[in-house]
Amino acid sequence: MKRSSGILLAAGLALGLALSPLPVAAQQQQAAPQPQLKPVSPSAMQAARDLLAAKNVAQVYSGAVPNIIERAKAQLLANNLNYQKDLNEIAQTIAQANAGKEKEIAEQMAKIYANDFTEQEMKDLTAFYKSPLGQKLLTTEPKSIQASMQYMGQWAQSFGEATVAEFRAQMQKRGKPLS
Repeated sequence: MKRSSGILLAAGLALGLALSPLPVAAQQQQAAPQPQLKPVSPSAMQAARDLLAAKNVAQVYSGAVPNIIERAKAQLLANNLNYQKDLNEIAQTIAQANAGKEKEIAEQMAKIYANDFTEQEMKDLTAFYKSPLGQKLLTTEPKSIQASMQYMGQWAQSFGEATVAEFRAQMQKRGKPLS
C-alpha cells in the first residue's frame, strides 16, 4: 500500500482534529473560514483527482464516516447504557445510509487542488508521484517526518530544560532563587 506524503500527514492530523469529540461550538470556533474557490474546468478537476489518487490521499479520510458514527454512538452510549442494542442497530442503519459520503471530501480536496495548481502543474505532479522517486517519497517521507517530529520533541525538551536552568542561574545571581 502506498503511504501518504508529509502534506497528507498534516491533512490527516487536521482531519483527526476536526473529527475529535470536541463540542460543535468549540470546533466551529477553531475552524478557519473556508477559502472562496473559483470554478474549475472538468479537465482541471480530473487532473486534481488523478493527482490525489497518485498520492493515495483517500487513505486519510477513508474511515471518516464510520469513525464519526462510532464517536457519536459512543458519546450517546456514555449516558444511555441501557440503549446499547438500539444505538448499535441505529449506527448500522446510519452507516449504510451514508456509505460513500466521504467522497464529498475527495471532491472538495480536488477543487482546492484545482484552485491552488494549474492543470499542467497537477499533471506534472501526478507524473512525478508515479515515478520511482515519487513512489519513494510517498513511502519514505512519512518515516522521515515522524523521525523529524520525534527529534523536534526531544530538542524542545532539552532546550526547555536548559532555558529553565539559565533562568534559575540568572535569578540566583540576583539573589532571588526560584523554587
